[in-house]
Amino acid sequence: MNERQRDYFRAKLLAWKEEILRESKLTLQALQEENVNHPDLADRASSETDRAIELRARDRQRKLISKIDAALQRIEDNTYGYCEETGEPISLKRLEARPIATLSVEAQERHEKREKVYRDE
Repeated sequence: MNERQRDYFRAKLLAWKEEILRESKLTLQALQEENVNHPDLADRASSETDRAIELRARDRQRKLISKIDAALQRIEDNTYGYCEETGEPISLKRLEARPIATLSVEAQERHEKREKVYRDE
């Protein structure tokens, strides 16, 4: 991977991370403002369910930020774009679709097949 490509993916990852952090701040503001006492039990239950779903989504995004940070570190280490399993380059199309990818398509497929076999047993 050349320097221009690394710069492109670095910018893409940083923009993605910034978007997630911005959405997270908006969610926190909304949750703080929504702290309303619902007199109706059904409304309260609905509100609590919405809040739980939103918090689970934020937790997934927190984990995604960790993966983005790891990808940014791989860019700095010059290991970004190489499969962790085989050491071969990951295709640019795959990185464009999933910039945090650590496995090539072939290695990912093998990994998923092994997972499926263990799940089926």
